[in-house]
Amino acid sequence: MEWLVAPFEVGFVQRALWGGVLVALICALAGTWVVLRGMAFLGDAMSHGMLPGIALASLLGGNLLAGAAVSAVVMAAGVTAVGRSHRLSQGTSIGLLFVGMLSLGVIIVSRSQSFAVDLTGFLFGDVLAVRQGDLVLLGIALALALAVSVLGYRPFVALAFDERKAHTLGLRPKAAHAALLGLLTLAIVTSFHIVGTLLVFGLLIAPPATVLPWARRIPVIMAGAAVLGSTAVFLGLLVSWYAGTAAGATVSAVAVLQFLLSHLTAECRGSRPRLTRRAFTLIARPGPRTDKVPS
Repeated sequence: MEWLVAPFEVGFVQRALWGGVLVALICALAGTWVVLRGMAFLGDAMSHGMLPGIALASLLGGNLLAGAAVSAVVMAAGVTAVGRSHRLSQGTSIGLLFVGMLSLGVIIVSRSQSFAVDLTGFLFGDVLAVRQGDLVLLGIALALALAVSVLGYRPFVALAFDERKAHTLGLRPKAAHAALLGLLTLAIVTSFHIVGTLLVFGLLIAPPATVLPWARRIPVIMAGAAVLGSTAVFLGLLVSWYAGTAAGATVSAVAVLQFLLSHLTAECRGSRPRLTRRAFTLIARPGPRTDKVPS
């Protein structure tokens, strides 16, 4: 069994493992709501919408994380603003913002002498370059993501299943949507420099979607996504070490493979996702079992 632990005796691989696990935990919390709400395209658009801020911060010699945060906030505000228009569908509005922000970012990055290197680092990250300070930052981000998920649990569930009834019950769906965008922004901004924007999307969507056909409770989806995401990080780093492949891409590939195997098994067994809109009716009932979802 020495082959199983040998790669993780190396310092930078250990940090990559811890960093990847923290990212997987953050993405499990945010990704569960993204999958339940059907916000996958929005998550992809926001992850790429960070490019202008990162590019500008790089050219000015500023903090890339701060640039990413500012750009993500602008993207989230734009999505909220255009979402109020009844002339365009939400998908069309998000798509236009996505293309516009990405184009602006590429234009800014093209002014740099290291265009290819900068863009590659943004898209794919470098999980093997995780530093101790990155782990501290990810730990703080995980604590914030957990706090938002716990405090916003009931409004988030209501928003995911029936926004109109959520408003009727006084659960403030608009505020919940803003908080959900904030949680998604937190997950993407704190994770992109570890696995890149293309690959963080895999950890954000694949693990919760893998658990969905088998779960009856939302917390179970989160816990299962956390376990599967962490497993994907471990197996991805292990395969990358021996096969000489890109670490971040291998991690995401394992996460997607888990998804494919899960849904293939579910189809063979005739299983279907067990979460339905009836789950919302339990939000209106006080008591400790508000997260129970009937079959």
